Amino acid sequence: MLQFEEQKLRLTGAEAELTDLGEALGIRQAKEEIAALEAQSAQDGFWNDLAASQKVLQKISQLKNKVQAYEKLQADFGDSLALIEMADEEGDESLLGEVTDGVNAVLKTMEEMRLSTLLSGEYDDNNAILTFHAGAGGTEAQDWAQMLFRMYVHWADAHGFKAKTLDYLDGEEAGLKSAVMLIEGTNAYGYLKSEAGVHRLVRVSPFDSSGRRHTSFASLEVMPEISDRIEVEIRDEDLKVDTYRSSGAGGQHINKTESAIRITHIPTGIVVACQNERSQHQNREMAMRMLKSKLIEIKEREHLEKIEDIKGVQKEIGWGSQIRSYVFMPYTMVKDHRTGYETGNVNAVMDGDLDGFINAYLKAASLGQLKTE
Repeated sequence: MLQFEEQKLRLTGAEAELTDLGEALGIRQAKEEIAALEAQSAQDGFWNDLAASQKVLQKISQLKNKVQAYEKLQADFGDSLALIEMADEEGDESLLGEVTDGVNAVLKTMEEMRLSTLLSGEYDDNNAILTFHAGAGGTEAQDWAQMLFRMYVHWADAHGFKAKTLDYLDGEEAGLKSAVMLIEGTNAYGYLKSEAGVHRLVRVSPFDSSGRRHTSFASLEVMPEISDRIEVEIRDEDLKVDTYRSSGAGGQHINKTESAIRITHIPTGIVVACQNERSQHQNREMAMRMLKSKLIEIKEREHLEKIEDIKGVQKEIGWGSQIRSYVFMPYTMVKDHRTGYETGNVNAVMDGDLDGFINAYLKAASLGQLKTE
């Protein structure tokens, strides 16, 4: 049947790309490295250095996940091809939907894995820490910041990542003034680093009784969560630590004790806070990890040789340099100003469908084609 032949051509047309993808991912080299690391883990004295042994086991797990994902893609490719040939031979039109869905899934996974090969930064496979700030404009901007917060929670859920709120400051009437979220999962930072910047909203405000159109801004900072194994020298005398009572969305420990922690790094003016862990000690530990991540992120961004070279909070996001516009009125469109990628399905984007924007950014960045405004 013609429909089955069309699906077969779509699939077989990507067979060479599947082979190339295995080479780009370094699957053969990954298998060799797994064998070498497993041999190392079997040696006497392997557990004498617990930190080093944990690092080896983590690396083995990451490599195995990559190999298994590629091998599953190969298996799905073969299964889809076999289903097409069987359905075509039997002339069973009822299988056309299943065949089409199978081919679409294989091609989509192949594209996602191909894009993952563009994640070559030192921290790309780390978890991501997202910090949200409402711009000027009171309730309207605070509501927009909360909409963005929700959008990234949905994106994380759709990709099997875990989103965890670390700090949350409610808006005066609605929304949020600021919030910090940890997104846990392989390559979370690699994908989400493209989202850092100012996000602009144009809509008829639900808070304006006159029904006027408003423009609002919110900023998003994205930094990798840095492992405790990476040493960063932070002197105690350079820290100002404040405790306060937690507020905002949280569990049974919220608002009971002064367990929330705010740390100011005096030389740079960087402030980090955490309130949603179960104890003051845990909040302090998480806040210190956030501070370490922020210092390293600034060092990398500013191309500095040492952490000590950071003299103050640099290159703060300006409200005139939005990376993306979300227009709800008079028409619907979301457009990224760096890549030119756009879509008219605003509702899908606000429900976390950001893959088109992230993929366009990664492709443009790899080719040096990002626009600046």
